[in-house]
Amino acid sequence: MTTDSLRSGPGTTGRSSGDGGPGAPLPDREHLPARVPAAADGVPVLDVVVPVYNEEKDLRPCVVRLNGHLARTFPYPFRITVADNASTDSTPAVAASLAAELPGVRYVRLAEKGRGRALRTVWAESDAPVLAYMDVDLSTDLNALLPLVAPLISGHSDLAIGSRLARSSRVVRGPKREFVSRAYNLILRSSLAAGFSDAQCGFKAIRREVAERLLPMVEDSGWFFDTELLVLAERAGLRIHEVPVDWIDDPDSTVRIVRTAAEDLKGVWRVGRALAVGALPLDRLARPFGDDPRDRALTGVERGLARQLVGFCCVGALSTLFYLALYSLFRLGVGPQLANGGALLVSAVANTAANRRLTFGVRGRNGAVRHQAQGLVVFAIGLALTSGSLAALGAASGAPSHATELAVLITANLAATVLRFLLLRAWVFPERRAAGRDDGRARLPAATALPVRDEPEAVR
Repeated sequence: MTTDSLRSGPGTTGRSSGDGGPGAPLPDREHLPARVPAAADGVPVLDVVVPVYNEEKDLRPCVVRLNGHLARTFPYPFRITVADNASTDSTPAVAASLAAELPGVRYVRLAEKGRGRALRTVWAESDAPVLAYMDVDLSTDLNALLPLVAPLISGHSDLAIGSRLARSSRVVRGPKREFVSRAYNLILRSSLAAGFSDAQCGFKAIRREVAERLLPMVEDSGWFFDTELLVLAERAGLRIHEVPVDWIDDPDSTVRIVRTAAEDLKGVWRVGRALAVGALPLDRLARPFGDDPRDRALTGVERGLARQLVGFCCVGALSTLFYLALYSLFRLGVGPQLANGGALLVSAVANTAANRRLTFGVRGRNGAVRHQAQGLVVFAIGLALTSGSLAALGAASGAPSHATELAVLITANLAATVLRFLLLRAWVFPERRAAGRDDGRARLPAATALPVRDEPEAVR
């Protein structure tokens, strides 16, 4: 890898958007011009990476346009880094000439291909507090760049992504790419429970201290890199800001859709399997970035109780429906006691596993067998309550109807539910004390707003 010397930040430029009378048409939407003071220490606030592979045609107009836009609108020192993924055409020569001509532009050459490899290499070595990247075709309107990085500069968010699927986004592209993109994001939502709307848009940003913690955990070096990064960040509870973008498809794109989709599906399977077995050390990422109001001690309020109650109620409602369906199914072939016992046993195992993960946040295989054994003890208490209720009903009425049996079981399960939550919280999944949570793991400093550099007196 070769890197040219980094030049100083851009100078101050500005341009008026024009004016007109009351009947004149509105001008095109664009940022108000911003004056940018030169960086005193040579360290930019934003480093925008443009990964390229054989882009001799599009590279120069992309970098020139991006540099002009940032110089005109971005109120902080910035840098543009061209990351060449082992191009075999004249891309290296074009990139080197751009670095020589434009202040704040540098060129990095990598010996191997892979967008993820390029981003990992440049981001890991960058000294800028905010890191971003965009595709060389500039399909995304550059007016979204400042809204993309502003929440990271202010310390509000950890990552930011452009979304072509937001309701207010304006997108022009063919039906094939539209179908592939929406199908892929649907797969992410259904298989990995992803909450972000658009994983593939080549327009993302991240705070450097967040990247330092996440990058070592991302395995992919190709197109799945940023999807994996987002999934890990979301599972770790980091804040992802989404920006609606205007996006125009590049008909000359060299991306191989079928091959890329196949690699992405492999990545989804790999990450999904790792999450399922607890192989990813997400506990090291749990709220490591600054002050979290959920970590504050509140007088008279037990930590995490409200969230656990909500999770327990959701799991309990689904478990009850599952239990009743199993009971009705088993009741077709056996008596009420056997049907109740079988339905309770199966639903209890599922209930313990769901509460372990969703309600009390326990991940991985450690202690899973013990938790299930303790859950079966809790199940035995529920079985005693419900079976006793059925026995009492049979003794009182002789041959009760199926509807009556269900009503009695629902009432008994409500009583057992309260006891089950108390036992799960106090005995099966006791809350770890503060000393247990503070295990010596390195914590990053709180996310704070980046200072705006003072402008010279002459431009105020």
